[in-house]
Amino acid sequence: MLRAIATVSLAAAAVLVFSRPAFSHTAALDVEICDVPADAALGLGDYPTAIQLHRRILRSHPYDALAHYHLGFAYGMVGRISEEIDQYRKAASLGLDKWDLFLNLGLAYAERGELSSAGAVLEHAAGLAPEKPETHFNLALVYEREQRLDAALKESTIARQLQPEDPDSINTNAILCAETGDFASARNLWTRLIQIAPRYSPARANLAILQTVVNKVPVSLNRTATPQVTRESKSMTGELGRN
Repeated sequence: MLRAIATVSLAAAAVLVFSRPAFSHTAALDVEICDVPADAALGLGDYPTAIQLHRRILRSHPYDALAHYHLGFAYGMVGRISEEIDQYRKAASLGLDKWDLFLNLGLAYAERGELSSAGAVLEHAAGLAPEKPETHFNLALVYEREQRLDAALKESTIARQLQPEDPDSINTNAILCAETGDFASARNLWTRLIQIAPRYSPARANLAILQTVVNKVPVSLNRTATPQVTRESKSMTGELGRN
């Protein structure tokens, strides 16, 4: 389950509006259970019930870091971002140091446009679990918004290497190659993407856009068929099914 945030990107040499995904992730809410009924509601997507039950738990166990985390997740899924962030920060202050907590916190900050905070906690998430591509992918998007294109390219390359068949990761890495002037690598990535995912329409669109840029014809380019990709929800792996 994914939530989406629109992104904007500028290349150094030309305005490039490539077809691309927005902030998205497959955050893991691990199999750790703070309360069976409360977490069952969370896993089933019954977020109002999950909020009610987790708040009840915290009235009697206010220092339950996992319950704060799960409550924050439920708040985020119903769009209560400030309360989501507050609960994640409370969980962290109580000693919970899980990569998925900081991934979700980073995405919540990004959704509010707080890029510096988003970057800091996503960097921490990447340090806790460097093998997780979701964190590198979203960290790349944060860096891109901050115009830190070299750092964004590095993170997007890691994300692509960790999930080499994922179309969004390949596409994002290709965009950042193009934005940093490495048109040959961008072309190669989009060409490969067309081969492995022929129905992934951004690949052909972006390859055509790249050729126009290479030919030095001024263009205004398409990022997506719609300007904002909808995150279906934040995602959970494991027993609570967040993917």
